[in-house]
Formats: sequence, structure tokens, C-alpha cells
Amino acid sequence: MIVLTLDAGGSKFAFSTIKNGKFVGETNTIPSNSHNLDLCLLGMIDGFKQQQKAIGEPIDAISFAFPGPANYREGIIGDTENLKGFRGGVPLKAMLENIFNVPVFINNDGDLYAYGESLAGSLPLINAQLQKAGNKMQYRNVVGMTIGSGFGGGFVHDKTLVRGDNVTACEIWKMSNRLDPERNCEELIAIRSLRRFYAEFANIPFDETPMPREIYYIGIGKAEGNKTAARKAFFRMGECLGDAIANMITIFDGIVVIGGGVSGARELIIPGVEKELKHNFASLSRVTQKVYCLNDEAQLAEFVKPESKTLKVPLSDKTVEYSYMPKCGYVFSSFNTSMMISVGAYHFAKEMLKR
Repeated sequence: MIVLTLDAGGSKFAFSTIKNGKFVGETNTIPSNSHNLDLCLLGMIDGFKQQQKAIGEPIDAISFAFPGPANYREGIIGDTENLKGFRGGVPLKAMLENIFNVPVFINNDGDLYAYGESLAGSLPLINAQLQKAGNKMQYRNVVGMTIGSGFGGGFVHDKTLVRGDNVTACEIWKMSNRLDPERNCEELIAIRSLRRFYAEFANIPFDETPMPREIYYIGIGKAEGNKTAARKAFFRMGECLGDAIANMITIFDGIVVIGGGVSGARELIIPGVEKELKHNFASLSRVTQKVYCLNDEAQLAEFVKPESKTLKVPLSDKTVEYSYMPKCGYVFSSFNTSMMISVGAYHFAKEMLKR
């Protein structure tokens, strides 16, 4: 099976091909021309045609993530923030199907990220480690989270992408903001929020604030700047992320997998996450499960260790195994986020074609 994929950003489009679950050939990248719809669409068509020509075989589908808002089921893109040429609505799916004569599937990037991680990323690795440890538990639910220019997410249950009746499931960026009820939580968990936190702690104007990579290097002592402010900024973001993780685990019991550019600074973010997840309400714990950081070797070892005891069945000579410790975990993924989105797009197309 051969699927053409696209990583669509506000400034550039990156096209690739996946054959039987593996990337083949080279990725070709072009400017998105977000200001001009005609140039944008022609560039997209040409990008897919270059991939089709390079593979030299018939393709089965085109499947990719594209910024919303959108009617993803119908493949109609609406008033996107970074691709302003699509304002008013563009039937992108219908256009591409008309040109390439194959099924076209378009989804939210957070959804496809979660799908890729659940089928070919972090979840299979975690389940393999449980199996190796002799633990019979196998996890089937994933909450995917991406931290970049925005805060995105997706739900997967038992190898099925949960999209919702309106294809708007897991719009986590619109959850409440614990620090400012007039704003959404994306203002706490994204590139701009990290920069805003650093500016606040360093007492400098936002316009003079470096980008997250430099703030990270400042925080670990590899660049000049306010180290204390950098570490405080990541810690605060971690607290806010921990709040989001706790909410998601409470609603959708499963493994939380975190990706996106900012997630590369995980060692500075995790302490804030841990503080929030260990926080208790006045008379009960923050979450029902015991939550482990699976990037921490000691916590991972504790997570995969079997937790059960043998119980005698009343009025019989039989026994049953009772697992009495509900466990959950979060992990900052070791996989490339863009690749996981494309892998998710491939598997989504495969599943839809099978149906």
C-alpha cells in the first residue's frame, strides 16, 4: 500500500511517501504561499505529483494533516489562522480526488499524531516493556498532545481514532486556563506562553524574549541569559501541562504521549508536571490512577512491575488474580512528531480503505 502524505505548516509544505508502513524516497519541501490561495493549491498539487513521479508506482491514497478549522470528514478547509487564503472555505479533498483519482483523507494534526504514536510509536514500546516484565496489562487508549505554536491533541481507543460526531474530539487547546479564566489553556502551553513566562520572570519586554530553544539552552547553562527565569518558565508550563494531563486521564483513561518542538525540553518541563500530578484536592487525590513519568527509569520500572495478588473464590476451591493498582503514565516521545503525524495519516488511510 502506497500513501502520499503532507506536513502542512503556515510557512512550508513537506511532502513524503509511505509504502507498507515505511517512508520511501526523499521528502520535498516547498513554501506554503499561505497568502495566495492559487499559488498554495498549485504548489500542493505539484508537491504530490513530484512524490507520485518519484515512487513510480500507482498510489492508493493521499492522506495528511491540515490546520483547522475544517470539516475534516468532507475535506473542506475553513478560516485557518496561518493559511489565510483558505478563508471562506475550500473543498480541498474534492479538488485533490478530482486530480489524482484516488481517495483523499484530511485530518487534524493532533489526531494523526495520537494515531501514529498508538500504532507505531510510543504505545507499542510501552506494551512491549510490560510484556517483557511479565505484566499482563496491555494499554489500548492513548491521549496524544503536541506542544508547538499551539497545543493540540487526539484520542485513540483500541487502534481506532476517536474523532467525535463533529470531528472535533480532543480540542484540548480550548480547555480552561487555570491562571486566567478569560483565556484558554493554549495560552499556557505553547511557544508564545513559554516566552511570555520567561519575559515575566526575567522582567524584560516580550519582544526581547528569545525563542524556546534558546530559553532551553539558557536553562541548562549552555547560553547566556537569566537561567533562573528560564527554569521557572519551563516549570510553570510543566504545571499547566500537568493540569491538562490530569484532566485528560480523568476523562479518557490511557497513556499520555507528548510531542512537538517544545517537548524537547522535557527535563525542564517534567518537574512542574510532577508537582501538579502529585497535588491533592482537600479530601481526595488529584487523579484516580497512580501516574508515572515513563521517561524516568525508576518510575518506568515501577510502572511495568506486575501488581496483583491471588484471591480465593468464595464457596469454591478456585482462585483468581486481582490487579489492585490502577496505573497510568505519561511520556515525552522519542519519535519525530512530524513523522508520527505522517505515519498516523498512512494508517488512517489504510483503515478507511479497508472499511
